[in-house]
Amino acid sequence: MFELKTLFLFLITAVAEILGCYLPYLWLKEGKSVWLLVPAATSLALFAWLLSLHPAAAGRVYAAYGGVYIFVAIVWLWLVDGIKPTTWDVVGSMVALVGMAIIMFAPRHA
Repeated sequence: MFELKTLFLFLITAVAEILGCYLPYLWLKEGKSVWLLVPAATSLALFAWLLSLHPAAAGRVYAAYGGVYIFVAIVWLWLVDGIKPTTWDVVGSMVALVGMAIIMFAPRHA
């Protein structure tokens, strides 16, 4: 159960971070409203708060989170940007997820 909760928390954390960065991108690169910075800031604050909910050491959480971020960014590429991931995108994101699982779920000696 701990593993599923951790993975779910990482997934929503990644969406919050990507959204918080994507909205300013829309403003800067696509000429969208500057008001997108308000939900972007809120999303980035949510991202930081969500990372703080993990019981593991911060450095371990940040390292493992990177693997989930890579996976979610590739899903974002497909669903939001409309670009189908290549085989290498998928393989790379799976490798990153395996790395996350090793970092977060490997047995540890107290």
